Amino acid sequence: MNLEQYLPVLLFILVGIGVGIVPQVLGYVLGPNRPDPAKNSPYECGFEAFEDARMKFDVRYYLVAILFILFDLEIAFLFPWAVSLKDIGGLGFWAVMVFLSILVVGFVYEWKKGALDWE
Repeated sequence: MNLEQYLPVLLFILVGIGVGIVPQVLGYVLGPNRPDPAKNSPYECGFEAFEDARMKFDVRYYLVAILFILFDLEIAFLFPWAVSLKDIGGLGFWAVMVFLSILVVGFVYEWKKGALDWE
């Protein structure tokens, strides 16, 4: 069996591990370590934590977060369209209008279902 073929793969793995671990070790060894009570205290929005860190969140929080990511990504699709609007012509314009209408219908549906209510 010829192991020389695996040398580039092994070298790639070793370099990847080195790039991931060496900066952490250097930071730990060379960095300042001056802990004090203020640095070691729990910090949560400027005041002391008042509940357990493992408390349950309302499902609506996750729903709003997922909806934000979804609409944010859909809006990101509009940037390439806006840049190339002169090149794609009328067909491209109407294709994006269909995309936006589907987006608006989904947004109205979420609004009517109360997914965006935060009470």
